[in-house]
Amino acid sequence: MDSAQVDAYLLRLGAARPERPTSEALRELHLRHLRTVPFENLSIHLGEEIVLEEKRLLDKVTGSGRGGFCYELNGAFGSLLTALGYAVDLLAARVYDDQGRAGIPYDHLALRVRTADGDTWLADVGFGAHSHYPLAYGERGEQDDPGGRFRLAEAGPDAAGVRGGGGPAGAGDLDVIRDGRPQYRLETRARVLGDFAAGAWWHRTSPLSHFTRSLVCSRITEDGGRITLGGRTLTATAADGTRRKRELGTSEEVLAVYRERFGIELDSEPGVRARRHTE
Repeated sequence: MDSAQVDAYLLRLGAARPERPTSEALRELHLRHLRTVPFENLSIHLGEEIVLEEKRLLDKVTGSGRGGFCYELNGAFGSLLTALGYAVDLLAARVYDDQGRAGIPYDHLALRVRTADGDTWLADVGFGAHSHYPLAYGERGEQDDPGGRFRLAEAGPDAAGVRGGGGPAGAGDLDVIRDGRPQYRLETRARVLGDFAAGAWWHRTSPLSHFTRSLVCSRITEDGGRITLGGRTLTATAADGTRRKRELGTSEEVLAVYRERFGIELDSEPGVRARRHTE
């Protein structure tokens, strides 16, 4: 990233350029990202190409005022953090389903971030409802966050009998747990953005992917809650977990919510786009 791209990104976040790449600055950038850049899968249903290249990701976030899903959001955020002087590794993860089974390889992208003050964090602005702040990467006890109670644990076997550890780097995997439920299994070996291309392709094409079956656009609100638009259902979740749902009746209402609540300008209301998986 050049200086102009960094400035454009920080402007989108409403953040000043940090004097040093510290943990405090990372926490602020992380929260601002979750508040301003929505988690959304609209490109899949609008027929837009998803390309995991730095320039394309930055153009989408800073030029088009859009969000994205994990590969795009954490890919772009990792580029920003690197440009600001942080040491960033891209980490692959497999997301757990409701039965405790881990998903496909490269199912998710998260960030390991080392700061100038000697700390290491797990940053993740691309998982939807998750921690508001980075998690201490080396901590194995519980970590309280506005998004829940989190823990990073050495991985045992999942419901399918797959055990963590044994990767080429020789380090064991980690389970990221929220409120007692495992969210994803994190590999500790650093990857590059191109490694996630197959996972991104699967998620935008496979009928087994939840991204192809539904529309979602979501972000954290200033009061610590969350606002989510799923199709025509608008859900406001307060910081205490209480929810209010409202069904939008017209395309004009839907487009107004995208514009006013998420900063996304669309010409027409997106609809779920049926896709067939090709081998």
